Amino acid sequence: GTMCRCGEGRLSQKYLHTNSTSHTGPFSAIAELIDNAYDTDVNAKQIWIDKTKIKGMECLTFMDNGNGLNYKSMHRMLSFGYSDKKVVKGKQPIGIYGNGFKSGSMHLGQDAIVLSKSENDLCVGMLSQTYLERTGASEINVPIINKAKEASLRDILEHSPFNTEEELLTELRAIESSGSSTGTRIIIWNLRRSGFIPMVTRLI
Repeated sequence: GTMCRCGEGRLSQKYLHTNSTSHTGPFSAIAELIDNAYDTDVNAKQIWIDKTKIKGMECLTFMDNGNGLNYKSMHRMLSFGYSDKKVVKGKQPIGIYGNGFKSGSMHLGQDAIVLSKSENDLCVGMLSQTYLERTGASEINVPIINKAKEASLRDILEHSPFNTEEELLTELRAIESSGSSTGTRIIIWNLRRSGFIPMVTRLI
């Protein structure tokens, strides 16, 4: 797995929080995540939104039966693009991409993990303010793993609610419970205590 250091230090982790304040409330943040699922690349037919407890923590989950994300599309979704088109230290610039997932998920909670199953790959990525704080990161580091790249696995197991590979695989298998062999599951934890959790529960 790659650790993509997005924007080569130009974006501090404070940006994750500031960026999330573009939403006036939880519903616009949720709408952003639903929009992502119906994007033409993902092409989901259905999305399930749920509230669950994982190891005693309240979590929001979003699961769709779309095409799933491969490594490249996961990287694009979790990265903050920048527009310098030169290669820096061998790292390709990632261009400027949609901001919806980042602002939506970080408005709802401090941490999010994305588990995805596409036709040819399994992929897991984590966007986590808690992880950045704990590791003293000065830039936004995004651990992403797939079948071929597992270097960031330790970071995900150490800083997410899922502490073993088996627990991650169980969450990936949950995607198939929708009757689809592909799809994406987003789990948001350390939810923001702004009174929105009961509203979301009523919504679903």
